[in-house]
Amino acid sequence: MHCAGDRWSLTSAELKVMQFLFTHPSTTEIAARLNVSANTVKTHIRAVYRKLDASSRSEAVAHARRAGLIDSASSLLAEAA
Repeated sequence: MHCAGDRWSLTSAELKVMQFLFTHPSTTEIAARLNVSANTVKTHIRAVYRKLDASSRSEAVAHARRAGLIDSASSLLAEAA
């Protein structure tokens, strides 16, 4: 799941948060689902944006799909959850 170079290399925690970005839940909702603090989620989201050179959730999702970090099937599953 990692592209060459550190820029696209998301940690497992960042990838978990990334899966929620499809459905746009609040930071608090993501934190509750992952059993971590809202500040932890914010930190992971900032790292995802930085690594994917994105400025919004939609842009991060689009970049992650193009980079092969996630696929359409994963996004559909996340939306159904």
